Parts: sequence; structure tokens; C-alpha cells
Amino acid sequence: MKILVAYASTHGATKAIAERIAETLGTAGHRADVRSMKDARELVVYDAFVVGSAAYLGHWLKEATEYVRRNRAVLADRPVWLFSSGPLGTESTDAQGRDVRAAAEPKEIAEFNESIYPRDHRVFFGALDPGTLGIRDRLIRALPAGRALLPAGDFRDWQEIETWAERIARELAMMPAGHG
Repeated sequence: MKILVAYASTHGATKAIAERIAETLGTAGHRADVRSMKDARELVVYDAFVVGSAAYLGHWLKEATEYVRRNRAVLADRPVWLFSSGPLGTESTDAQGRDVRAAAEPKEIAEFNESIYPRDHRVFFGALDPGTLGIRDRLIRALPAGRALLPAGDFRDWQEIETWAERIARELAMMPAGHG
């Protein structure tokens, strides 16, 4: 199967997740192209999609949301998996005991569940390199409350990402040729 792994990334962490997913799909015998949403065109040539975005303050990046909406007809007609990259830190629950990743699910996912019927959506922990931040984000991070919201470091769980991509590869291998 020919798969497009499309991503929207602000500082590169989501791009790296998309690249790892494409690499894992390729290792499993699928042809996977990885492209930023700005460069991902001609979707009709793909049999399946993995679409991901960085998430901030409970939302996907605007370009990602617009991309899914603009390409809704093609995405709804083929197998699609979604992922979000966002929460920072190592804690799986917050101070109130809520699952951090469940609480971080972007608001747009409910809309996408109704319009493109994804087979799954995953929230992966992200990464933050303070050197990649613009002035606005550096100022937010410098505020006492901002430190708790924006811890620096790489919190991505590569094994979890690869395991998810391997599951996608197995599901794709069981589908008939053509669009599933």
C-alpha cells in the first residue's frame, strides 16, 4: 500500500514523529511518503493516510485543521489514522488525577471522528528545545506559571510510536488492494 504520513509541526518534534512512523511502515513493507501538510498534495494517489499535528492549548495547528477539512472527501474514503503531539513532561496524570493525554486530546478530533472516520487517534508526548522558541514563547516560558506548562526536554516515547505504527502496518496488510 502507498501511505502518506502528513504532519504539521512548529518546532520539529511532530515532524520527527511522522518520520519515525513512515520509517516503521516502510520497514513493514509499505511504501510511505512523509510530507508536511504544506507539501502534501495529490492525495488521490495514496491508499491510506496517517495525519498528525502539534497541539497547543487543546487545538491542532490551524494549517492541520484546515488541511483535514479541505481534504475531507478523500480522507473519508480511505483508511486514516490521526496523531497529536503535545503534552510535555513525564507524568501520565495531572494534579487532579486525570490522564494527561486524554485531557490533551485536541478539540478538532471530535469533528474529525464525524467527518473522516479515523481508525484511531493517538496523543504522543512531545519535545521542547528552548533554543527553538520564538520571543513570545520564551516570555511565556519565563513566567512562573509558564515553567510548569512548558518543561524543556524530549518526552517522546519512541517505542510507543513504533508500536502504534506497527499496528497500523498490520491493519493495512490485512486490507484488500485499493482503497479500504
